[in-house]
Amino acid sequence: MGKVFNTTAVCIPEKHYMVDITERLNQIKALVDEGKYFTINRARQYGKTTTLLALKKMLEKEYDVIMMDFQTFGSADFATENIFALSFANTFLRQFKKYVSGMEIPLKQAVEMLEKSVNGRAGYFTLKPLFEELGDICEASEKPIVLMIDEVDSASNNQVFLDFLGQLRAQYINRFQQKTFQSVILAGVYDIKNLRHKIRPDEEHKYNSPWNIAADFKVDMSFSENEIAGMLEAYEKDHQTGMNIEKMAKAIYAYTSGYPFLVSRICQLMDEDISTEEKYGSKTAAWTDAGFHEAVKLLLAEKNTLFESLSEKLSSYPELNEMLYTLLFTGKAIAYNYYEPSISIATMFGFVKNQNGVMAIANRLFETWLYNLYLSTSEMQSKKIYSAALLDKNQFIMDGRLNMRLILERFVVHFNDLYGEREQTFVEEEGRKYFLLYLRPIINGTGNYYIEARTRGQKRTDVIVDYLGEQYVIEMKIWRGKEYNERGEKQLVEYLDAYHTSTGYLLSFNFNKNKETGVHEIVLGDKKIIEAVV
Repeated sequence: MGKVFNTTAVCIPEKHYMVDITERLNQIKALVDEGKYFTINRARQYGKTTTLLALKKMLEKEYDVIMMDFQTFGSADFATENIFALSFANTFLRQFKKYVSGMEIPLKQAVEMLEKSVNGRAGYFTLKPLFEELGDICEASEKPIVLMIDEVDSASNNQVFLDFLGQLRAQYINRFQQKTFQSVILAGVYDIKNLRHKIRPDEEHKYNSPWNIAADFKVDMSFSENEIAGMLEAYEKDHQTGMNIEKMAKAIYAYTSGYPFLVSRICQLMDEDISTEEKYGSKTAAWTDAGFHEAVKLLLAEKNTLFESLSEKLSSYPELNEMLYTLLFTGKAIAYNYYEPSISIATMFGFVKNQNGVMAIANRLFETWLYNLYLSTSEMQSKKIYSAALLDKNQFIMDGRLNMRLILERFVVHFNDLYGEREQTFVEEEGRKYFLLYLRPIINGTGNYYIEARTRGQKRTDVIVDYLGEQYVIEMKIWRGKEYNERGEKQLVEYLDAYHTSTGYLLSFNFNKNKETGVHEIVLGDKKIIEAVV
């Protein structure tokens, strides 16, 4: 059986199409060579475990590498310090004897001493003797020992875990007097350098992680366009689809910003699902613009583990949910400050990124998924503008094409009828949302839309609609005077060149009492702009 794209569990180079992560492995190895202790904290399905396994393989020439997974520890294993110490020691010994061969007498004796302590002092074996005897093993080993622990945040809400981090910290500080691990790598979603933990049920959360000896981990684990292209080249060598690799890699990156799961899932859908649909019928037909947009549509509509995890986080952190809603629908720029709790949480879970000092949704797919999520609530769909769209939707498709001008015309009528008497603040905060709410049922199931993040601001937002392979560029903005409006028209013309289309759409929310609402055309050079004013 040939290679496939993988989106579940660990990626294996012999079985799966993968990007070449050698460069980032070399960057991580440099931290290990320097004796750093650090945490790889990234969002769910960001390739952490795959990276650790590849790193383990790379390091084994120079180091003895012990890799553990706290997800395999049950809650009972963290019940007391004694139980945890025994569980940790048994797992360590099992891994050590499995992967370290040809032990010299001093190392063999140190390992046997830990085994004897575990078996002979089971009732009162604690973290202190555990780390003392781990230190003896490090001292006796010919190769420096690297300790990796995956899914480390599975234990983060336990006092014994904090005590464990404290022991690692103490050994690190005393490493020049007592030999210890060459490097310790902890991998998980949560940033345990700033662990928020309740010591007692009646206390507020406190930031009290003793993991302040950890080095900053600045390695970029997202996939670049070139890395995606390299993976597609390997696929193309096997399947000869005739795809434009450079163009496809650029499109995948534009929608995913290199988020590993999203990259692999889009490729997997084109390879396994789109290619077997009657409409496409082959891998050659699937790896095209149309096949790519079909894969995006399927991805946004499916139930997968990543989106389920994101949804759960929105429910668990109301402040996160509120902040993302504000960012998406009001157009207000939010300064990026990692120490603001909701921004820290949003970053940790992969929702947002720092874009030139301003917070932005991490990638185009997440942004569209969030819009769909918020616009699908019963509260949103009870709005009269949504009901109007449901009644209107059948009139907007003509010869397989979307009649965007007619959509704008009908939206202007409905918006003015329903909300025309509302105050300016309402329109500024709700106008964009209500247009998307009107648009969604019209294109749902056939097309997709996304917000062009580079133009996000309180005054302007661009919506790009993909419908049956055709793109429609719609700029939404608040009217700020004729000069500002003309400048916006010229900028829209530039975007039309970028999207290789001759017609653009402008939706202006105008608060002037003497405004003239409706839809009209503007011709600028070889471009046509259809402007709607509400």
